[in-house]
Amino acid sequence: MTTNDSWLSSIYSDGSIRFVTNPTPKKGEKISIFLQYSSVSPVKSVLLQGKFNGVGHPRPMKKVEEKNGLVRCSIDVQIFEDEFKYFFCIATSSCIYYYTQHGITTYIPDESYLFRILTDYEQCEWVKNAVFYQIFPDRFFNGNEKNDVKDGEYFFDGFPSTHVKDWEKEPEPYEKAHCLDFYGGDLEGIREKIPYLKKLGITALYLNPIFWAATVHRYDCLDYFKVDPHLGGDDALAKLTEELHENGIHIILDVSINHTGIANRWFNRDGTFFPKTEGAFNNPNSKERSFYFFGENNSYKSWFNVETLPTLNYTSSELRKTIYGSEDSLVKKWLKKPFSIDGWRFDVADTMARNDLIQLHHEIWPEIRKSIKAEKKDAYILAEDWSECSEFLNGNEWDSPMNYFASTRPIRQFYGQDDIFNGRADELRGIKYKMTAKDFVGQVSGYLSRLPFVIQQNQFNLIDSHDVPRFHNDSSISKDSVKGANILIFTLPGCTNIYYGDEADIDGTVEEIEGCRYPMPWSKDIENLDSFRFFQELIKIKTESPAFKDGGFKFVYEEGYIFAFARFTEKEVYFTVISGETEEKTINIPLNCFGESFSNGIAPEKDALGEKLCATIENGNLVLKVPAGKAYLVKMQ
Repeated sequence: MTTNDSWLSSIYSDGSIRFVTNPTPKKGEKISIFLQYSSVSPVKSVLLQGKFNGVGHPRPMKKVEEKNGLVRCSIDVQIFEDEFKYFFCIATSSCIYYYTQHGITTYIPDESYLFRILTDYEQCEWVKNAVFYQIFPDRFFNGNEKNDVKDGEYFFDGFPSTHVKDWEKEPEPYEKAHCLDFYGGDLEGIREKIPYLKKLGITALYLNPIFWAATVHRYDCLDYFKVDPHLGGDDALAKLTEELHENGIHIILDVSINHTGIANRWFNRDGTFFPKTEGAFNNPNSKERSFYFFGENNSYKSWFNVETLPTLNYTSSELRKTIYGSEDSLVKKWLKKPFSIDGWRFDVADTMARNDLIQLHHEIWPEIRKSIKAEKKDAYILAEDWSECSEFLNGNEWDSPMNYFASTRPIRQFYGQDDIFNGRADELRGIKYKMTAKDFVGQVSGYLSRLPFVIQQNQFNLIDSHDVPRFHNDSSISKDSVKGANILIFTLPGCTNIYYGDEADIDGTVEEIEGCRYPMPWSKDIENLDSFRFFQELIKIKTESPAFKDGGFKFVYEEGYIFAFARFTEKEVYFTVISGETEEKTINIPLNCFGESFSNGIAPEKDALGEKLCATIENGNLVLKVPAGKAYLVKMQ
C-alpha cells in the first residue's frame, strides 16, 4: 500500500450490531447494512452486491453520516434466504475495489470470503466474551473422600483401579497406571471452589466427562444417564449447577457419542459391571445390537481401531432416539431441570456418524442441534475438531469447534513448537517451523473470513487442554511467549478457555498425555501468584470491555515475526501486538480506521496490563517500539 492509497485501510464493515441493525434477523426481516471509510478518500460511490432471488445485483448505498473523520454508508435489505451473502464495491475515478471479510482486492471475489448473515439463527449471546475454565474433575479438588475409588475396587481391561492417596504425587504414565489411578476429585470439590473461580473471574465451566465410567478420563462411558457415583452422582451435579447459576457461571458437559467403552451397559463385552446376559456383545438379540457395527465372529468396529472404544452406528433409528431423538434422550435429559446444564462439548465430533461408506454426519448434526435448541435456545454446541472445519459452521450444526486450528496450533507454532496435530505422523513429527507473521495472519484471518460473523463471535479459543502438553511446561518457551499466547486467546474473536491450573503455574511434563493432568496445586498460595493476577486482569478486560463482545476485528500490521490486530468500537480500541523477533523493532499501526479522535489522540504510556510503552502518534499512525519477544495489549486513549 502506497501513501496515496493508505485510505484503503480505513474501509471496514462486519456483521456486528454496529454495522448490521440486527445480526440475527428473522426470515423476511428488513435490516440496514453499513460500511465505513475515511472522509479523506477518493471514493465516488459504494455499492452492496448480494444475491437477491439467486441473482447477483449491485445496489447503491447512501452516505448517511460523516463523523470523527469517517464516512458511513447504509442500505436497507430484506432477507428471505436462510443465508444472505454479500460484498461491497467501492469505486474511485480510476479503480473498483472489492471488499469482503478477507479484505480488499481489485478483482471480483469468489464466495469463500463473502459477508454472511444467517436468518433464524439462535446465537449463544452469553458465549461471546465468556471465559471458560476447563476442569479435569478427578484432578481438581476432593470435596468428599467418602466417594473415592478404592484400591482394587474393580478390574478393567485386566488392570486394577487404584486410589492415589497423596494429592501432590505426579501421575503415572499410561503404560503403568492405565488411566485407573484416581485422585478423588469430585463435583462437591468443584462446588467448594466456586468462590475461588469467582475471584479469578470465570464466567463458565467446561467439565471433562462426568458420567459413570471405568477410567479416570471417563471417555469410555458405562452409562450416559448416570453421573459417576465417585464424583457424587446425579444429586451432586444438580447442586453444582444450581450454585453455579446463582453465581452467574454457566456450565457445559463433555460427552463422547461417537463411541462407548467396551464395558458400557449397551456393549458389555466382559461383564465387568453388568451381567453378561445384558448388552450387544454377548446377546445378539439385545435391542442395543443395532447400536454398533458387528461383523463375522462377533468382530466390531472401533474408534481408530482402539479395541476398548467400539463405534456407535447411527443408521440405527433406536440409537438416534436414545441419544437425541426423544424427550428423555441423553442430550435433553441433562439440559432439563434439576440439572439445567448450558450446553455440550462433543468429543471427536468430526468422526461421528462417519464409517467408510456410511457418511451421515451432515444429516445427524443438524438433527442433534435441532433437539438441543428445542430444549434450550441458548445452549452452546461445542465440538472437538483439530482441523479447518467451516463445513460444520454454517448455523445449522455446531456453534464452534475446540478452536485448535485457528488458535492453539498457530499460536504454538508461531512461538517455535512443532505443530501438535502433524506430530501424529512419524514423518512430520519433530519438524520445527517457526511461523512468520504472514503465516499466522493468513491462517487465522483465512479461517475467520470463511465464517458468518455471529459464528466468529462464538469461537472457542485455547492454548492448553487435557489432550495437549501445557504450553508453560515446555522449557523452550519463555515467560514472554506464555504471556503473548494468553493475550492472544483472550483477544481473538470468540470466547476464551483456561485449562485448570494454568493460572497456578501447575507442574507437568510434555512427553506424555498424563503430563497435562497433574493435580491442582492447592498447597500453593495461588491467589498471590503473578500468573493468577495476570489472568485476573485479562479476564476483567475480556468480560467488561465491549470491544471483546461485539467489537470489530482487524489485522493492522504484519512483518517478519511481528503482527498486530485491533478489537474496537467507536469508543475504544485495543491493539494486540505480538513479537517473535530476536531484536527490538519499531512498527507503525494506522489509526485512520478508528477515527480522528484516535489518530489525533495521545499515545499511551502503558499498556492495558501495566507494561511500559515507548509509543508516539505520528502522521495518523501509532509508532511503537517492540522489544524482542514482547507482547502488548495496548488500549488507545
